[in-house]
Amino acid sequence: MPKTTSRTAAYLKLARPHQYVKNAFVFLPLFFGWKLTDPAALWSACLAFAAFCLAASAVYVINDLKDVEEDRAHPTKRNRPLASGALTPAQGLRFAGALLGGASVLTLVLGSSGFAVILAGYLVINALYSFGLKHKALIDLACIAVGFVLRVFAGGVVTAVTPSHWIVLMTFLLALFLGFAKRRDDLLLSAAGCEKTRRSLDGYNLEFVSASMIIMAAVVIVSYILYTLSPEVIAKHGSDKLYLTAIFVILGVLRYLQITLVECKSGSPTLVLLRDGFIQASLGLWIVSFYLILYVERVRNP
Repeated sequence: MPKTTSRTAAYLKLARPHQYVKNAFVFLPLFFGWKLTDPAALWSACLAFAAFCLAASAVYVINDLKDVEEDRAHPTKRNRPLASGALTPAQGLRFAGALLGGASVLTLVLGSSGFAVILAGYLVINALYSFGLKHKALIDLACIAVGFVLRVFAGGVVTAVTPSHWIVLMTFLLALFLGFAKRRDDLLLSAAGCEKTRRSLDGYNLEFVSASMIIMAAVVIVSYILYTLSPEVIAKHGSDKLYLTAIFVILGVLRYLQITLVECKSGSPTLVLLRDGFIQASLGLWIVSFYLILYVERVRNP
């Protein structure tokens, strides 16, 4: 029994469920398209979220299978199930197949060819990333950012909401910002001799990555402010008060910069979100404030 429990825990760890928070981008079109109260749209978005979670886990397993030797030289990645030997490569491969099968079943249940194409594109990009593109500086971050954008488009397809160019652009910029933060952490580990240098890191150094982070942070903030002040957005949402939500965006971005540049703890954006109270409060207040403006005021002034 303990052996079975241990193996189950290893499979769960291999799937990396804490990373599923990234797939919440699927819900953005639902949120901004005033369909949170639409049961059918919400159900479709939940199915799309689940399909992306299973597909993402399969991608993580395949990536770990390819990088098992490299991970064994990493201070934290060596504890992953495949690198540590808790699971064999054959078990990992079968698990990846099961996860892809589950994602396929959910895609069939959704019955959206558009979603199927987007999910397939996501898998292809991640396969290319795992087998070569992650070693190409800048291209590696572009692949990650495109993956986030595909999540947004997938959410739009299944809820019949076309994401605005503002949301797509800011999603791409934010993903680049987080990606540069992670590369900075990789560089620090490499400089400390704790990690075998990834080939893509040859195209980065601390000055470039730090400067790029600051540029992305500034562009994200300015883009968001322009979005909230855009006449078309004000007309679409029926409110000129959206600019107030920029307060929480600015605070959240500044806190992430502090975590990256001062505390040097930006190795995993997901763990930062799950562990940092300031980031959580900023995100929570942004959601609540946007919801109040988008939904409550809309009901009051239809």
